[in-house]
Amino acid sequence: MTPLRLALLLLVVCGVAAWQLTVIPQSLMQMTVGPVLAPAAIVAGLTLVALLYGWSAWRGHQVDLSHEAGQEALPGSSTRLLSLLGGGVAFIALVIPLGFVLPATLCGMCIARAFDAPFNGKSLLVCGLIASVFWFVFARLLGVGLGPALPWLI
Repeated sequence: MTPLRLALLLLVVCGVAAWQLTVIPQSLMQMTVGPVLAPAAIVAGLTLVALLYGWSAWRGHQVDLSHEAGQEALPGSSTRLLSLLGGGVAFIALVIPLGFVLPATLCGMCIARAFDAPFNGKSLLVCGLIASVFWFVFARLLGVGLGPALPWLI
């Protein structure tokens, strides 16, 4: 993939992230800092980095290693990329009908798989625990509207 195409892909991902910011529900508590501030700052920073990278690539300042002699993609790189992206897409698609914990667990397992972790019971347990603790801290303790942990629980 050329640097310019990579920059365009990064901007598309930033656009999806910005769209996701618009669907974060407002907290019921009156807070100076709401649940959108931190994610919006991160998305803005990543968008700025993607724009700067795109500008640099357009000016020819980024090295294109995709056509180097002898450069081959690592074995399984397509599977890793699909696991990483598939986990995010699955989370976005399943969070409303299934609550937060199950899609977040699946997303975590896919991300772990992208880094060569096995897709097994241990991965399920660890990712499920992380997703549950994350939901409890943010939804219950901090009052961020993440929705129900599971659709049949409040």
